Amino acid sequence: MKHNEALKSLRVAKGQIEAVVKMTEEDRYCIDISTQINATIALLKKAQADILSNHLKSCVLESIEAGDVDLKIEEINKLIKKLVWKRYKDMDEKHNHHHNHDEEKNTKKHEHNHNEHMEHHNHIDNNMHMIHKHDEVNNGKHNHHNHMNHGGHDHNKMIKEYKNLFFLSLILTLPIVLLSPMVQELLKFTLRFKYDQIVVFVLATVLVLIGGKPFFVGAKDELKKKGPAMMSLISLAVGISYIYSSAIVFGLKGHDFFWELATLITIMLLGHYLEMKSAVAASNALTSLTKLMPSEANLVREDKIVVTKISDLKISDIVIVKPGDKVPVDGIITEGKSTLDESMITGESVPVLKEINDDVIGGTINGDGSIYVRVTKLGKDTYLEQVITLVNDAQMNRSKTQRLADTFAKYLFYLAIVIASITAIVWSFSGKPADFVLERVVTVVIIACPHALGVAIPLVTSVSTSIAAKNGLLIKKRERFENARKINAVVFDKTGTLTEGKFYVSHIHTYGETKENVINYAYSLEKYSNHPIAKGITEYALTNNSKSLKVTDFANTPGVGIEGFIDNKKYYIVSPAYLTKNGINFDNHHHHEMSEDGLTVIYLVQEDKVIASFALEDKIKESSYQVVKDLKEKGIRTILLTGDNSGVAAKVGKKLEIDEVIAEVLPHQKSEKIRDLKAKGYIVAMTGDGINDAPALAEADLGIAIGAGTDVAIDTADVILVKSNPKDVIALLELSKKTYNKMIQNLIWATAYNLITLPLAAGILYNQGFILPPAIGAILMSASSIVVAVNAKLLRIKK
Repeated sequence: MKHNEALKSLRVAKGQIEAVVKMTEEDRYCIDISTQINATIALLKKAQADILSNHLKSCVLESIEAGDVDLKIEEINKLIKKLVWKRYKDMDEKHNHHHNHDEEKNTKKHEHNHNEHMEHHNHIDNNMHMIHKHDEVNNGKHNHHNHMNHGGHDHNKMIKEYKNLFFLSLILTLPIVLLSPMVQELLKFTLRFKYDQIVVFVLATVLVLIGGKPFFVGAKDELKKKGPAMMSLISLAVGISYIYSSAIVFGLKGHDFFWELATLITIMLLGHYLEMKSAVAASNALTSLTKLMPSEANLVREDKIVVTKISDLKISDIVIVKPGDKVPVDGIITEGKSTLDESMITGESVPVLKEINDDVIGGTINGDGSIYVRVTKLGKDTYLEQVITLVNDAQMNRSKTQRLADTFAKYLFYLAIVIASITAIVWSFSGKPADFVLERVVTVVIIACPHALGVAIPLVTSVSTSIAAKNGLLIKKRERFENARKINAVVFDKTGTLTEGKFYVSHIHTYGETKENVINYAYSLEKYSNHPIAKGITEYALTNNSKSLKVTDFANTPGVGIEGFIDNKKYYIVSPAYLTKNGINFDNHHHHEMSEDGLTVIYLVQEDKVIASFALEDKIKESSYQVVKDLKEKGIRTILLTGDNSGVAAKVGKKLEIDEVIAEVLPHQKSEKIRDLKAKGYIVAMTGDGINDAPALAEADLGIAIGAGTDVAIDTADVILVKSNPKDVIALLELSKKTYNKMIQNLIWATAYNLITLPLAAGILYNQGFILPPAIGAILMSASSIVVAVNAKLLRIKK
């Protein structure tokens, strides 16, 4: 028959459709149904191409025999346009040369449009307010570029502004400090000239108006919200010291504080600059990945390859990725096979084999094969954009410790006013001159300024987020991340978390058939299935050079098995449960032995007779052994929680030496088990794939999603391990503990500084012969900020 291949594809598709219907009736998980539908679509497209191809050949032959070639040309041309380009891409070198020439012209044709887009992009950079409106109007178009603007250019612009302000303030501060009589007296040098203090006044005025502006604006916002905090304190210190010092220049007796307010503004600008720079480091590290994304894609449109801008692509478009090219978008392979370099995503240097129905991520690099990719995600939905969003959200997610610091700053504002008022009243009633009283009050206000406290927590937060991102740890909920230091029990899902999620053939047992034959039969059937067990058998068969036999009437019933005819005999590959249900005899003792060893056993049936059994195992990840060992050494209880049978789970638990194994639980039961553990007093971290384990991830004190390759937006997870490496759980717990320790260290330092220096500034030890000089107070104030900044930067975790 001339349509043999098409009929074969249609028969397989028929089985797939029946499977989809049954799965839908049984309300199966949507991902399984979607996978079956995709496989069916691919088969139907193949059948369509075969039918069109045969019809084309028939048209040519008939027209030649009838002598009416011209009459058939129009129909033939229409058919050619419908055929898949790849099936004929190697027909002759001339066609390829011509196609490449056309493609080159198309590339040039789009260069102008691309340049226009980049000009538009640059214009948006300079009009940040318009970006938000642009996003709303276009419903996500240009999200790739716009998100970079939000996540990178907004922050980078502010960083640049603070950097420029800092250096300007530094330039103004140097002469102010050198011309200060107090500094000259302290350092034992003289630099005086006529009107020198007027020069200092002018320089200080410029510094206050320009360098102090961000703090005055911030204070205004805080006071409007009736929540005075750090900005209010800074503004209070700068304002009072400026007014007081100006009065000194124009006749009031005393020492001016120009150099203190100058150093205050400069140090605070430096602190804000360092804070912002650290905070955006994680975003920049990930945003830089988007620069690796190609700006154009090779769109397949009927029989042509059209070079198209990424922003013009639509969901379900088909693009071709040639050898060595970058994958332009997130999608699913519909045709072809290749190895992809995903090191930019996972950090793994070994290329990953990708075949039909496998997901690919935009920005990864294709190997030596051509692949056709159906677009599944665009703009803000793509993997890289979601990663950047998560990092930015983590920066915005204020921790409990940060809120504590903000609350402290608020009360410190009131405390500064109270202590300053008490200082003024006490010293006034004690008979001290006005210049002495004013000097004490101003010193109190300046020292009370909590800029060390203000940067103590944000710096640690931003540094830890940056370290996390660089190590493939994406923090979604910072408060839960900080509490991870208290974890004393870690629960692991099995498949894909502790194991590779891939099945390998361990044993084959035959009954009345040769091993070679049963492998051929199994291979011929399983190659049509996408099930992990089928892939394991297919891979084993290919390594043993097995033969592919002709299969007819193939059918795949999820949860049951597959079937088909080979040489007019019906073959099944099914589970032991199916054999028991249908009264088919099998070696139950052998099955029990294999199951006890933790192996998954399936059976090959010819008509109603078992002719072979295949025992497969899901290999344990090498890193799983180390993570369990490390957790136990830290005194953390390890628990395996899986829906797999107890035999398989017990074997994995025994090999890994896990403390407790809980098997044969359904997804909703997993969350119940987590609740039971919490009721026993455990603080629980749940580690799973983030989809089937969603209820347990939500229930746990810390939900860790592993294996999140192309779906990082898992609502229930608190932290996502990009590299899918269970060892990263150790890094996560270590980072949480060290982050918290750094926060406490900074809080203690900043708090101790204020508690010690405020009474000294007020003059509590005056009668004992000691009073804190304003110069020393200012130096201590600046030093405290540097200490907390350096301490935050020293945060490290083991690689």
